[in-house]
Amino acid sequence: MQHPLIDAVAADADEFVALRRDLHRHPELGFEEFRTSDLVAERLAQWGYAVERGLGGTGVVGQLRRGDGAKRLGLRADMDALPIMEATGLPHASRTHGVMHACGHDGHTAMLLAAAHHLATQCEFNGTLNVIFQPAEEGRGGARKMLEDGLFTKYPCDAIFAMHNMPGHPQGRLLLRDGAAWASSDDVTITLEGTGGHGAMPHRAVDPVVAGASIVMGLQTIVSRNIDPLHMAVVTVGAFQAGSANNVIPQTATLKLSVRALDRGVRDTLERRITELVQLQASSYGVHATVDYQRLFPVLVNTCAETAFARQVATELVGAERVELQASALACSEDFSFMLEHVPGCYLLIGNGDGSKTEGNGGHGACMLHNANYDFNDQNLPIGAAYWILLTQRFLP
Repeated sequence: MQHPLIDAVAADADEFVALRRDLHRHPELGFEEFRTSDLVAERLAQWGYAVERGLGGTGVVGQLRRGDGAKRLGLRADMDALPIMEATGLPHASRTHGVMHACGHDGHTAMLLAAAHHLATQCEFNGTLNVIFQPAEEGRGGARKMLEDGLFTKYPCDAIFAMHNMPGHPQGRLLLRDGAAWASSDDVTITLEGTGGHGAMPHRAVDPVVAGASIVMGLQTIVSRNIDPLHMAVVTVGAFQAGSANNVIPQTATLKLSVRALDRGVRDTLERRITELVQLQASSYGVHATVDYQRLFPVLVNTCAETAFARQVATELVGAERVELQASALACSEDFSFMLEHVPGCYLLIGNGDGSKTEGNGGHGACMLHNANYDFNDQNLPIGAAYWILLTQRFLP
């Protein structure tokens, strides 16, 4: 039986579906969410929230206090789009060339706005609610920037929660996991400096391509031989750039790596072993190596108590049959992990669709994230918003 709160939110769903599709038509990249933050701030102010703009550049925080309760709750949604050319052909497709909401942040923003509206106009709670609309989640560290600008100093939270849609799971299914849930993400650029020369006289050169090829193969042994087989680790060489002619040995070669782990100790081991292996392999070929190792996002760790609470809310809202209590961890990364390093909380998933005929959204719900044919499933708006409302009522009773 569907929770009555979902039906109550669904009564206003058309307004927020229209808002979501408006955001989809006008996507903005990280730290450029000017129109989006304008819309968010204006709506929150209309509903009685105290609004602050500019945290993290284009971030928005709305605060609503009720009663004399001392507890403080944070709910976060991301706002940025991706540099992808949309191919959906939908009426609400992106009007910005080469930019689209291919990860559903338009839907996340709309769900939290719908919840914020309902909480401000139709609900009672006792305490402080902070709704946080974050810029630049897609690889640019908007969460870290908001923290640097004093997010939790200005808006202390006893717990914080966020939600992401996930294609491949039935629409509206809620998936939770305590502990390490999303992987860390690090970028590594390796520059190999050799001595260029004629392809017919390789003995007169020092070839960075051969050294690079050996390094690529050697890197594959780190996960298989230096990491516990029961721990997850990924070392991907996504780019190998060198030379432009078949008869010229280039002076330099560049390798670009994506490195991921679900354990902080494993992450440290990967950095140490990659650096050691590259330096020693390069030296064995007479090539000089420079390793630029950039730590991006930490492991996302959901705290046990807050995840247990989030599970209870999920089960109350949609029923036990539509809740996955301990979902699989993901090798994806998410900068909400920065916030969870400062405040306990939980990051959960909502199924965007698995392609079944009973689901709407024109078949786009099951399309994977970061795909030119992706679209957020609007049937999730009442469920996602109702989840935030119920969680707020249970956390700030």
